[in-house]
Amino acid sequence: MADSLAPPSFPALLQRFFTEYLREQRAVSPSTVAAYRDTFRLMLLFAQRTIGKSPTELALADIDGTLILAFLDHLERERSNSVRSRNARLSAIRSFLKYAAHQDLTALATIEHGLAVPQKRSDQNVLGFLTRPEMEAIIAAPDPQSWAGRRDRALFTLLYNTGARVSEIIDLRVGDVVLDVSPVAHLRGKGRKRRSVPIWKTTAATLRQWQRHLPRACENDPLFPNSSGGRLSRSSVTQRLALAVTSASRSLPQLGGKPISPHTIRHTTAMHLLQAGVDITVIALWLGHESPTTTHIYLEADLAMKEAALSRLEPTAATPGRYRAPDRLMAFLQAL
Repeated sequence: MADSLAPPSFPALLQRFFTEYLREQRAVSPSTVAAYRDTFRLMLLFAQRTIGKSPTELALADIDGTLILAFLDHLERERSNSVRSRNARLSAIRSFLKYAAHQDLTALATIEHGLAVPQKRSDQNVLGFLTRPEMEAIIAAPDPQSWAGRRDRALFTLLYNTGARVSEIIDLRVGDVVLDVSPVAHLRGKGRKRRSVPIWKTTAATLRQWQRHLPRACENDPLFPNSSGGRLSRSSVTQRLALAVTSASRSLPQLGGKPISPHTIRHTTAMHLLQAGVDITVIALWLGHESPTTTHIYLEADLAMKEAALSRLEPTAATPGRYRAPDRLMAFLQAL
């Protein structure tokens, strides 16, 4: 009876976390499982080097705040991980600790110590997005006479229309796109969440033309297959986009100096919707953001551009105003 009440070992807990919690209870995507797996592989190897215990010998009490902080420092200093990558690894560890708190009450003090490790603040990257002429040039770049070129044109057009993540676009099946009276694309986003995005008339016409070139397409076949008829990979989409950008750069040389990825098209969709007057909450639904707060980065970027444009319109003779502190204490605070 005493053995049946004993808390599970750390190896057992970690295995249940992946097999029962992540896969069955939360039904997370394979990419999330892979990211969490890589985090723990790195941390277990780090623990083996620092405290001298093999992964199967570790106890939950070993995974305390001290070890976690040392591991995160190792990621940044020795593996040259960015702050964003460091925080992503910490999120995976936190998820495990929260799960473990419900499985082993004897380790609550250790778990609380680990959960107290904070996320690290990082600078917000400036959003990269394309102008309408640049986006149109990229869409028109693939060769319309080849099968792959027609596919790429349709793929880039739908990416721009929907603002989809590359994982969402390559998972699309023929039956997920309705091109009748009210064209719509049904996307499967993060956390298995589905959303429906309206398709513009020009996009619908491009997709109808593309579907005529799909050999014996069934409802469950990929909408954008590779040359073998299977699902396109993320790297293939990135590679095909790079080819289109190179081709489009011949007529728009400024494209050659921009880092452009499939996610750049997602940013472009959001910014163009915002500039067209679409409400920020609608854009959040369009992009599949869990919270409109995430979408506010586009609003901030748009405001920054407008401020920069306004500053260029100021009279050249105008002297910019500057804050003057009223006394020495305020001057000290202002100088900090």
